[in-house]
Amino acid sequence: MTSAIICAINILTRPLGEVSVHEAQPSHQEALLAALGANQARLLEQLQSESNFEDVRKLREEVKATADWFCADTDDATWAFVQECLLLLLALSRHLSDELERFQQSSTPSAAKPHTPEMAPPLPPDVLSIAQQKTLGAALQFVVCLGLCPYLAPGVGVPLSRRSAFGAMVEKLVYVGPVPAMERRLLTTTKVLLKLSELSSLATLVFTQYLGDMMAAICQLGYMPHREGERLLSAEECQTCKETLKTLLRKVYQPIVIKELLILQGGPKQSGPVGGSSGSSCRAPAWLRHLCGQLLSECLMQPNGVQAIVRAILEGGAGGEADWRKCDAVARILVACPQQSASADGYFRHICPQILDLLHFKDKLTARKFQRVATRAVLSMVQERSSFAQKYILSPLLAALHHCTTASNEGDSQTAVEESELTQCVEDVYKICVVGNSPSAPLLKTLEEVLPVIFTLFCFTKQNVSHLRVPCQEILLWYLTHAKMSAALSVLRQLSGLQGGKNEVAENFHFTVGSEGGARLSSRGSCSSEDDRLYEKLSGDQWRTECLMQLLAELKDCDLPGDFFLDLLQELTSWAAAADEETKDEEKLDLSAMTLLEVEQQLLCRAEKRAQRLALLQVLAVMVESLQHTQLLRKTTQVVGFVESLLQRSCVGLDQATGPNADSAVESQTLSMGMGLVATLLSGPQLSVEDYASMSRLLPSLETLSQQHPEVIIQELASNLRAVIATHGAYRPENLTTQSPRNSNTTLKNQNVVKGEANNSQTPVNSHGRLIASSGRCGISPRGQTSGSRDPHHPSKPFCDWLVEACEPDVPTRAFALRILTQMVQQRNPEAIQAQEKVLTLFLENLEHVDSFIYLSAIQGLAALADSYPDRILERLLKDFQHGPSLLSSNKEHSLETRLKMGEVLMRASRAMGELAPHLGRPLVVVFLQGTRDPDQSIRASSLSNLGELCQRLDYSLGSLAQEITSCLTALIKTEKEAEVRRAAVHVIASLLRGLSDKTTQVLSDVLLDLYRALKWVVRSDLDEVSVLHAHLALEELDDVMRRFIFPEQKLEKKIVVLP
Repeated sequence: MTSAIICAINILTRPLGEVSVHEAQPSHQEALLAALGANQARLLEQLQSESNFEDVRKLREEVKATADWFCADTDDATWAFVQECLLLLLALSRHLSDELERFQQSSTPSAAKPHTPEMAPPLPPDVLSIAQQKTLGAALQFVVCLGLCPYLAPGVGVPLSRRSAFGAMVEKLVYVGPVPAMERRLLTTTKVLLKLSELSSLATLVFTQYLGDMMAAICQLGYMPHREGERLLSAEECQTCKETLKTLLRKVYQPIVIKELLILQGGPKQSGPVGGSSGSSCRAPAWLRHLCGQLLSECLMQPNGVQAIVRAILEGGAGGEADWRKCDAVARILVACPQQSASADGYFRHICPQILDLLHFKDKLTARKFQRVATRAVLSMVQERSSFAQKYILSPLLAALHHCTTASNEGDSQTAVEESELTQCVEDVYKICVVGNSPSAPLLKTLEEVLPVIFTLFCFTKQNVSHLRVPCQEILLWYLTHAKMSAALSVLRQLSGLQGGKNEVAENFHFTVGSEGGARLSSRGSCSSEDDRLYEKLSGDQWRTECLMQLLAELKDCDLPGDFFLDLLQELTSWAAAADEETKDEEKLDLSAMTLLEVEQQLLCRAEKRAQRLALLQVLAVMVESLQHTQLLRKTTQVVGFVESLLQRSCVGLDQATGPNADSAVESQTLSMGMGLVATLLSGPQLSVEDYASMSRLLPSLETLSQQHPEVIIQELASNLRAVIATHGAYRPENLTTQSPRNSNTTLKNQNVVKGEANNSQTPVNSHGRLIASSGRCGISPRGQTSGSRDPHHPSKPFCDWLVEACEPDVPTRAFALRILTQMVQQRNPEAIQAQEKVLTLFLENLEHVDSFIYLSAIQGLAALADSYPDRILERLLKDFQHGPSLLSSNKEHSLETRLKMGEVLMRASRAMGELAPHLGRPLVVVFLQGTRDPDQSIRASSLSNLGELCQRLDYSLGSLAQEITSCLTALIKTEKEAEVRRAAVHVIASLLRGLSDKTTQVLSDVLLDLYRALKWVVRSDLDEVSVLHAHLALEELDDVMRRFIFPEQKLEKKIVVLP
């Protein structure tokens, strides 16, 4: 019978034939009316004449008898057609309901037949095929278009004219008569559709297509206001419509309901085009907008209402810019408290937990949109509703981190904060702060309270592998980047341990590794001794300082590291100024007149101050070692601040010690560096007014130095600098950039080396002042380049002048002259070739200098000489390496250091030999082998290192020496007591194998087995881990060599042989 009813509905909704369409071309409306009437007449005729429609006819009559709304003698053809559709739909609904009830009764356990596992369960009778659903869809479309939408008030729902051209034609086709009759028709259609929706199979067809139209009709029937005396429906009917609407809204999927309510509410009023139809752009009436707003607020206040709102607006988007704008719009909606809400506090108390839940979705696409909404909502609340945000958003958000500061040992559990809670908390803070990236004062202030805990967690994650490391680091960097400078400096002082700690991790608790790569807060076990606790504290403080420096190193384009550095220097200066007063107070203090408690408090106060000074010095030392100077002093103002702290400390030193007494050497060099830096800044081109304004802070210190410093040169330079700064460059001495305090002691042995050359060129060696000016001209220029190195290939000075400057006591001048002499040797300068013996002596003497800048330049020069004149120079170098320095002026007490430096020269010379190594390297091999028997372990290790470097380049010429070298290395590996020497011996074997590569099996064929056994002996027996590591690396090299030898690479080659 279901098929028969569907067939009857198909007859009623059958489309026009092709012939009818062409005949009705002049008037589509008349053609449609004719088709509706013809289909209705054909249906009634077949129901009366055909026997297969007998049951359908009876069921239709039963439904017709109970339908008080049916009017058989209506003159409206469209309403007559709608009535027939409604009768058939109700008949189908009644039939399916009866069949479903019988099916459920027959499916009870007592009546059920036994089924095998392979059998499919029987289908319920209300399941419709695709064709049947299509037919029902057409009937429902006719019912809604002809019996519901035309009777809606203007502005209620979406007009048919906006849906399609056919809808516009249908809208004009329906006759709209008196209002009471139209309201009754609307009520009738709505009741029938609601009756159909009681059956699940039909409800799907109704709600998926026409939910919005049904909601619009119910809203109009139940809530549309009328004038007194013109109410069309009874109070009971209106109340029934209201209850029906509430039931419908609770039954349907909430995002769909919200979407339809938003459509019904409509947007803001828009001005239509000139001459356009006013009905096409009619705005929703005020009562409907108010009703929809109230219903939306009720939906929002339901459980998971926020999620439903977000899904309704964002579902189906492609993730483009429009979706992001929708996310921001939803966030603004959530933050705005609706007028229907009883109180703002109750509203935010209800929705804020739901907003935080949006951050925890796992699906990537959904999570991205939901997180955007949650982030924008939280940030908007923090800015606009800070009190509610603090109470209902930020406090729950940071609860896990706050609990880390208040944890206690009460209870049996050893874990105070679980891994999942801590992970979720850190990830939520990262999403809101870093991803949202909208800093505000309340957010930064709240985040500052938990920064110590986040930093402690970050330090913990740096010690192991954890997915929390990057979020913690980004949160810390975000705060330091966006916070005010004063607040950021205060936080840095607290994190570095220089300021009293607050909001730290609770005592006796620490972070431990979690099972899923995170961390949890657990109770700390008690240390066995006081020494262990002290070591743990000191090592922890050191590690925190290093981690803080790593954070500051990430702030590439930020002034915070430099400002923090200057702040610490200022504090160091204040400590130095207070030290003298403390000393005087201690001298005046009468311990005999104090009680034991007062003495103890006094001693504890001193110890605390000393501890603070040590902590300050430690942070400064780690900061200088870890951060580049370009990061510490990025701007001119920071450089001026740095110099200001140096000058202030120098002035404090003048007050404490009158005269060139203790620590004068270090202080003088530091002061010279600072004043030279100021002179360089003043020599820069086009200094601005702001630069001079920042330098004006140096005037009091420069005045003090110019009047009180014991050295005359420093007084003069300070006076000149003060004059230039005060006059903004109007007064500028000619020798401003060349003035620098010099050490009055001279090295006579260096002057004797170049005495003859200097006399020939008539260089005024005895004129100390002019020589200083001469050396100053090759100093550092304002742009960071040396004036003498503008053209390194063609120095502007003669060769003899460079020899003189290489004897200067000033370290930068001498080092630069040595570099220039090295370049002349490499470029085969004729004067350098002629005076190569003097240059060699000069380099050898500077090799003994204590400053690394000097002796490294000398090493480079000696290597260049050995590369240019190997036959003559190498013999001298080998002699000095083997027996110590041969110069009469050499310091015999530092002979070992000089020999090690000579070893560095020989290693560089070995690298530079290239293809000449087989020809020049045999004497070096002999000396290095003899050096392995030297009494000093450093010489033995140096000889082995040089031997390994040289053997890599000997190739086949190593064959005759292979046996001797192998015997030496094997003996050292097995008998040497010093681990450093054994490491060097194993490293020689690794270097040898790496250098020979595929030639190993040819060159070392006789000794390869001995080398392999020696390496295996190291792996099995040597207790030194580094030696074992080198042995493993050597064995890997040997393994690669043998694999390539046994399994050579197969090359596909085509050979062409010319036959005779």
